[in-house]
Amino acid sequence: MQRTRAQQGAPHVRESLHRQAGDFRSAYLGSGLDFEEARPYQPGDDVRGMDWRTTARTARAHIKIYREEHQPALHVVIDRGPSMRFGTRSRLKVTQAARIAATLGFGAAGANTCIGGTIWQPGTMTLPGRNGAAGAMQLAQAAIAPCPPLADPVAAAMPPFAELLMQLDALLARGSRVVLISDFHALCEADLPALLRLASRHQVQAIQVLDVAEQALPNVGLVAFQDAASPARCWLDTGRREVRAAYQAQASSSHAAQQALFRRIGVRLQCLLADADPFALLQQMRLS
Repeated sequence: MQRTRAQQGAPHVRESLHRQAGDFRSAYLGSGLDFEEARPYQPGDDVRGMDWRTTARTARAHIKIYREEHQPALHVVIDRGPSMRFGTRSRLKVTQAARIAATLGFGAAGANTCIGGTIWQPGTMTLPGRNGAAGAMQLAQAAIAPCPPLADPVAAAMPPFAELLMQLDALLARGSRVVLISDFHALCEADLPALLRLASRHQVQAIQVLDVAEQALPNVGLVAFQDAASPARCWLDTGRREVRAAYQAQASSSHAAQQALFRRIGVRLQCLLADADPFALLQQMRLS
């Protein structure tokens, strides 16, 4: 937590923490090894970086600019809100989110990636980046920790998604890889500006975790449905074909709208069921 406050209070400290040596191309320009461009000389530039050939050709002083190498960074956001604590087969959606996060973390540890995360829940927790296996273990342990109880509506209140995204944008070094794991049921138009800004400055990927019953109702007769964040309850007769058809149509429409929102900001949304094996999806993400 001390490191997080230091990062927020001093941008140059936050930036230096992430500008470490590595094998990946950085968004920062400086005096690294890979030549990026030649630009006109400006007062204060180091004359040792003069590009004499360009200077002679253009009759104007130019400086060589190089792209620094940087350490790759991965930040995983795990939604542990009320709607994620649902499941009808094998496991809860929040458990699947933890499995995905752990797989991502340990998969990136071998490249000496700086791995951090955000646990989005009542009392959101931010995990500072750590290198390699230490960062992956920190992420996995936080992901599998017990969820806060939802009995108290005030204590169970989730911080706004847009606010979370803005905090991430301020915290992370430019060019970080950010993976959002959620069912995105709460995503709305008001979140788009913050999500768009995050995607414009970082490599954002989105994984939607759903339960099979959220896509199509099984025929199990009269069933009570309750909102996890409130005592509100309703009954549905799943034995009626028209009820199941209306439910499936609404689910398909909702998913299509979420896909469209992400497409508008250039972020690919990939869906994974809670009872599915995450490894194939994560392999696909690495290849895409």
